[in-house]
Amino acid sequence: MQGVPEQFFDERDSARFRHLAQVPGVELYHAHISRYAFEPHTHEAFGIGAIEAGAERFRYRGTQYVAPVHSVVTMNPDELHTGEAETADGWRYRMVYLEPDLLEEVTGIRHWWFSDVTRHDPRRSQQICQLIYGLWHTNDPLAQKGLLLDLIDTFKPLARHAPVLHEGAHRFERVRDYLHDNYMHCLTLDELAQVVSLSPYHFQRQFKAHFHVTPHQMLMAIRLWRAKAFLTQGLPAAEVAAATGLTDQSHLTRAFTRRYGITPVRYQKQVTQR
Repeated sequence: MQGVPEQFFDERDSARFRHLAQVPGVELYHAHISRYAFEPHTHEAFGIGAIEAGAERFRYRGTQYVAPVHSVVTMNPDELHTGEAETADGWRYRMVYLEPDLLEEVTGIRHWWFSDVTRHDPRRSQQICQLIYGLWHTNDPLAQKGLLLDLIDTFKPLARHAPVLHEGAHRFERVRDYLHDNYMHCLTLDELAQVVSLSPYHFQRQFKAHFHVTPHQMLMAIRLWRAKAFLTQGLPAAEVAAATGLTDQSHLTRAFTRRYGITPVRYQKQVTQR
């Protein structure tokens, strides 16, 4: 990227995304953040990466973590998290986001899950950074798929099968599914509470206790994830705003920037360039 993203207030902050045209379901990310603080956001994909320099502080599943240099970060899909610098010079990191279906297709293993979100592992973190770097700078589809397999093999020992949810947890999974199915509409607390037959405020308390975020925070996270997909397909930002239930393009730009640290238009240019 030439220069720095327009939305960052500090020139030391920068972020870049890249998609692989021949390997759908993969998103690469490289950033150096010193002053910016990411609001709660989510990814409908597994997020695996490593800290190259500095240290990051973030909230994940209701708990605060610090990931210093040489840490490996492994996040499960649909888990909201934050991000901010723990050190004066910020932190530099590389991430790859892999859609669950792709991970299953590549490995033949179902129900991936990571119990620990971060661990100090210098050797593995270096390997992950090198492989993500290789994916970013290689245009040969065959080489990309080989690097992807090597990358997955590197973090595979850290994963396990997803736990079986209790009946109470399944109840709120129905609400999350409803949010995914209706994110483009104007939803109310009463409407969401009816999905699980609870009074609105009791529902909201229980929902937050289960997911560690409010229904609105999750709805916005889903909308912004959908916006990324529409932008990747080349849809104009104004149309993306309408398609994701946001007020207008300005609303999309503000929300997208707060959560991803980059404007929708700049994100679209980065991920669609060939």
